[in-house]
Order: sequence, then structure tokens, then C-alpha cells
Amino acid sequence: MRALSEQDIRASFVNCSKGEAKRLPLPRDLDEQPWDDLDFLGWRDLSAPDRSYIVTELHGELTGITLRFPSRQRGFLHRSMCSVCLTTHPGNGVSLMTARRTGQAGRDGNSVGIYLCTDLDCSLYVRGKKSPAPGGRFEESLTVDQQIERTRDKLSAFLATLSA
Repeated sequence: MRALSEQDIRASFVNCSKGEAKRLPLPRDLDEQPWDDLDFLGWRDLSAPDRSYIVTELHGELTGITLRFPSRQRGFLHRSMCSVCLTTHPGNGVSLMTARRTGQAGRDGNSVGIYLCTDLDCSLYVRGKKSPAPGGRFEESLTVDQQIERTRDKLSAFLATLSA
């Protein structure tokens, strides 16, 4: 992924108003991100622990989404494997995150959910740049490049459901 500016990030959001996008907190370490190793930029809102954000390229355009997840999760709201990168985590390391749909459906309160690594570091887990707890990555017959492509495809499929 290419390095993103604050303006690029704010303009990319598709499931919130322009005013909301203008007010949301951005990562403080944008200049330090490992851009070459990211399939998406993901970060948590430190001032609102139930909110997270993802920005990625979809069909050649930047697409940003706001996500929510319960801050106090119960057993049925988390599981151990991320749906995007297939990394397993103990406890609350994977969370059910929901994104408001785009357009009228979103304004009507409809949302779509997905299980994601709570720290949103899927790209780094797939590339072996960050290690989960022991046993967190299964040995696969796919190459790292194929796993990266699968990760991108799974995230793109989720993003497509927001406007479907």
C-alpha cells in the first residue's frame, strides 16, 4: 500500500458523513507505518475504545470504513480466528466488528459484521512481521504471496457487502 496523507484518509470514508470523517482521530504515527507491508491501514480510536477504522485500496480507489465492536465482549461476540488473515488469538484477540452499510441502508441502521484481529495487524501477521501467541499461524501450503492475496480478497469481499 502506498503512504497515505491525512487528507487522503479523511476523503476515503464511505460509511460515515464527511463531518464524521473530518472529526475522527487519525494514527499519530502515519510517517512510521510499514506501508510496503500493509494491505490496509487499520487503527483503533484510543478515545472511544469501541471504534476502529480501516483504509485500503478497492478497485484502484481508497476506501475507508468505520467499525464498531463491543468494549466488553461476551463469549458469543469473539472467537479465536480472524476471518481475513486466518490468524488465531486467545481471549479477545479477535473481535466481531460491525460496519454501517453505505447509503440509505446505513442511515436506516443496517450493518455488516466480520471477525478481525482486534489490533488490526492482519497484514503483519500474514507476512510474519508480527507474531501472534504460539500456534497463532497455521502452517499452510499457500505461499506468503498467495496468503496476502487471500487476505486482500477477503477484505474486499467484506467491503463489497457494505454497498450491496
